[in-house]
Amino acid sequence: MRTEAEMMDLILFVAWKDKRVRAVILNGSRANPNAKKDPFQDFDIVYLVTDVQSFRHDPGWIDVFGERMILQLPDDMNSPAPEPHAGYAYLMQFMDGNRIDLTVYPKEKFGDIIQDSLSVVLLDKDGAIPMLEPASEKSYLPKPPTRKEFDDCCNEFWWVCPYAAKGLRRGEILYAKYMLDQVIREELMKILTWYIGLQTGYAVNPGKCGKYFKRYLPADLWENLLQTYSGAGYEENWKALEAMGRLFRKVAVDVADGCGFTYPLREDEKVSGFLNQFRVLDQC
Repeated sequence: MRTEAEMMDLILFVAWKDKRVRAVILNGSRANPNAKKDPFQDFDIVYLVTDVQSFRHDPGWIDVFGERMILQLPDDMNSPAPEPHAGYAYLMQFMDGNRIDLTVYPKEKFGDIIQDSLSVVLLDKDGAIPMLEPASEKSYLPKPPTRKEFDDCCNEFWWVCPYAAKGLRRGEILYAKYMLDQVIREELMKILTWYIGLQTGYAVNPGKCGKYFKRYLPADLWENLLQTYSGAGYEENWKALEAMGRLFRKVAVDVADGCGFTYPLREDEKVSGFLNQFRVLDQC
């Protein structure tokens, strides 16, 4: 596997050699001073260029970066194709384990890129990019919920719980799992993010998809969260649904108290009662 130094040298060599590339910016985890370093971190790179379309119309130019395992071009995916925008991305996974997520972007629009607080200028041929603050997680810190955001989160969580229960009652495990692991979990992760923000003064990054939750949740809440994950068995999914309700209630009440909101306890009680009835029926 090529080392970080080898990869960075290659990325900068390609940029130096190509007159169309005027600047190079690193962002993502490798720019994050708080991220744990390991060899499998992506290289999130932006080339600020004079002509995006010339790169887009000649995809072979990326072969210089090494033997690819797989390539994704997100700006060309879906049917119909998404609306075009200023940049164009090449997501490259290489056979040696390295990965480069490389975006070519118009040089005159560099301001769009440096709004990300995890930005480090690696190369600036024209001296056009202003001095940036040291890279930090400022752009990734959670923000306190508004009253409406909190109310909507609670409403969506309890609204969808009966969907999962009905799916389990009918033996529709795939439907139930979707409701549990996609829709309901999204609201659970949202309330947990606010809880962590409240406990830490909104000064820490919980991480993408909750990957840093274990650092900031009390041990009992972390164990409760793990109990919400299950396999394909009906019994274990009923238990996961119940665990989700208990955890959401506990955390949402704390968030409501900390923010001066009112937790919708009556809705919780009515929906929870409905779920309990379904649970009993399923055991008959």
